[in-house]
Amino acid sequence: MSQDKPKRKIIPKKHPMPYQDPKVRCNNFEEVALGYSEETAVLEASRCIHCKNSPCVEGCPVGIDIPAFIKMISERDFAGAINKIKEKNYLPAICGRVCPQESQCESKCTVGKKNEPVAIGRLERFVADWEMAQGLDSTPKIQPNGKKVAIVGSGPSGLTAAACLALKGYQVTVFEALHVAGGVLIYGIPEFRLPKRIVAREIENISKLGVDIRVNAVVGKLNSINELLEQGYDAVYIGTGAGLPYFMNIPGENLNGVYSANEFLTRNNLMKAYKFPEYLTPIRVGERVAVIGGGNVAMDSARTALRLGAESHIIYRRTLKEMPARHEEIEHAMEEGVQFEYLASPIEIKGNEEGRVTSIICQKYELGEADESGRRKPIPIEGETFEIPVDTVIMAIGQGPNPLVPQTTPDLETNKWGNIIADAATGATSMKGVYAGGDVVTGAATVILAMGAGKAAADAIDEYLKG
Repeated sequence: MSQDKPKRKIIPKKHPMPYQDPKVRCNNFEEVALGYSEETAVLEASRCIHCKNSPCVEGCPVGIDIPAFIKMISERDFAGAINKIKEKNYLPAICGRVCPQESQCESKCTVGKKNEPVAIGRLERFVADWEMAQGLDSTPKIQPNGKKVAIVGSGPSGLTAAACLALKGYQVTVFEALHVAGGVLIYGIPEFRLPKRIVAREIENISKLGVDIRVNAVVGKLNSINELLEQGYDAVYIGTGAGLPYFMNIPGENLNGVYSANEFLTRNNLMKAYKFPEYLTPIRVGERVAVIGGGNVAMDSARTALRLGAESHIIYRRTLKEMPARHEEIEHAMEEGVQFEYLASPIEIKGNEEGRVTSIICQKYELGEADESGRRKPIPIEGETFEIPVDTVIMAIGQGPNPLVPQTTPDLETNKWGNIIADAATGATSMKGVYAGGDVVTGAATVILAMGAGKAAADAIDEYLKG
């Protein structure tokens, strides 16, 4: 009589990620998360039970074969693991750092039903960093098919579409408006969360596929979408993102010292204002900064201001429970000393005779019933206000689609918010041969969702041009 196979004992918690000490990292712009060692990565990979239906793959917007690459890590086949990831994702070091795995692949993990899920994102980052450290070049040989595709925007959506199309044999040209490629990966995410050398390396890998990336190329000014088609491009993909900042339209928003989060982060991330005077991009934050909002952009802004020497405050009109930012980012901000003011929102910004910000007046709120977002609606408490002295105010309340391409492309249909209307499955727009995806279609979302849109559109463009 055969004996039953003993049940495998699963380590209940993820292996912890090593971090810089909060008291140290709040004074520098070096990466906060330090990454797994080889031994830790192998141990974490061994927590995967390789269940038959692989629900984690269903939770990945780009469809990575997660169990396969994790199994390779557990067997110390790190080269095989990174090659397996790159079958679907050419930005693994970026995704491993900034994608919200906790609400995507890891949320579907079978191990996570009774224990903490397998640390899929950390393992993806590990093998991407391992490949980089080894100096490996896994660029495949590609047979050109003679057709050309233009990509507008070099953010995560555009880069993903470019890589997927290049691998299929297309001659791909990426047009980037700024002087450095990377889009939001470069200008929107701080160095301490996503080092620029990591982005540059991943873009270099895409360039090795034969992708021509042209910077300082503003489509809508130098060329229109129609002109690109007339110049011989067989299809165009628009991935221009959401770079139009929203403001609150309250008194005092035009004072010196009021920034959109977009401008504040761009000055620091892309133009390296934090290294002034080494880099000639001065930025003044003063002694106290108020960041309005509760998303990841608000956390990035508050943590950046803190590193520039200011006392940093987050002002949010709901409570911690409703904050849309990743829990990890909120936790890191708290550890570093960012102060949180809940159930409050500014109604006026005050300034001095020189036109500089001196304080903000905030309305107090209480929470009512849930609104369409599923979060409880903030209701102002009549007569309840308070004033906070500040030197700088950063508005991080969301962003809209970049308007230039839609404004210069009359045949391109948009909705009332200015987002390009595109098919959710393929990215096809109202113009034949023109596709769009990412934040310019959906509004501000995550890096991995933008990548998923770029991959889906690349597949659709391939089908269109073959047909």
